Amino acid sequence: MKQQKGRIDDLFANAGFLELLPLEAITEEHFDKTFGINVKGLLFTVQRALPLFHNCGSIILNASINSSKGYEAMSFYSATKAAIRSFARSWTVDLKQRKIRVNAISPGSINTPGLSHLFENEQEAEQVMSSTIPMGRGNPDEVAIPRL
Repeated sequence: MKQQKGRIDDLFANAGFLELLPLEAITEEHFDKTFGINVKGLLFTVQRALPLFHNCGSIILNASINSSKGYEAMSFYSATKAAIRSFARSWTVDLKQRKIRVNAISPGSINTPGLSHLFENEQEAEQVMSSTIPMGRGNPDEVAIPRL
């Protein structure tokens, strides 16, 4: 990969899989799948990218508001996003000698195809987004693309 692509200055690491399940319905299979995608996948993505960083750069981890706020039927998803916030704090210390900054962002609900299965229709999705996000919207480009 290094011979083909050269180097990385910035990395946005995002992994998100969500199934709504109350505590009594969580199975080991659900737990393993969610932690495997959201935590393990993100960790090894960052780890494999590290050799492509020179002694500077920025890693941005996509956590979630769910990492610090409880929502019904989202406990194990929330735990994965709390793990990501913990990665950011720990990796900041691990990578400080290499001058690689590590930060986590924690957006609210973002209207993506990954969340569409949770709603009856687009109107319900927009209503939930507008009621849970202070600016009243949850568009992916507002998280990923800085407004100038």
